[in-house]
Amino acid sequence: MRDHTHGERGSTADAPPEVWTGSATNRVQWLLALAGALCLALGIELAVDNMWTSGIAALAMSVVGCIAAGLLILFGTLAFVHVDVRVDKDCLEVRCGHMGLPRRRILLSHVVGAEFAKVVCPRQWGGWGYRSRPDIGTAVVVRRGEGLVLSLGDGRKFTVTVDDAEAAVRFIRRRLSTVRSPAA
Repeated sequence: MRDHTHGERGSTADAPPEVWTGSATNRVQWLLALAGALCLALGIELAVDNMWTSGIAALAMSVVGCIAAGLLILFGTLAFVHVDVRVDKDCLEVRCGHMGLPRRRILLSHVVGAEFAKVVCPRQWGGWGYRSRPDIGTAVVVRRGEGLVLSLGDGRKFTVTVDDAEAAVRFIRRRLSTVRSPAA
């Protein structure tokens, strides 16, 4: 799904848009979520259909293990199956998953530059999700593909995979130029 640059309602075609929104989705992670749901179902099945002969301790450990693993896989993957990015006049906001959690908000006054990354690969970040690597910065990676890389004032970088990242970079650069040279 692509959601490109949008202006506020009622704005003219000549006026630059006030808000840029974009998103990215990874449909492969739904398979991982399904695996988590199956683990959860197995734990429930073990608890309900008690045919264990080796004792209650082994049954309890199996049930708790399957349910815990299922919930961890299910919620861990669903949190990063989708990302929404919103840039307005003050900040960039990244919301993960369909509930919007975890969320990251970066003020544009803390941004010194924006760059387009043609390919952001989960392998370079250590997988999908909210990632932090001391040598290259922090990232929200939901899929392989184009991304937006922000250079922050403290020397760190923040990367997010989003569709139409080039438009986001242009929008942020326009915002940065207006923030640095305010109209008199």
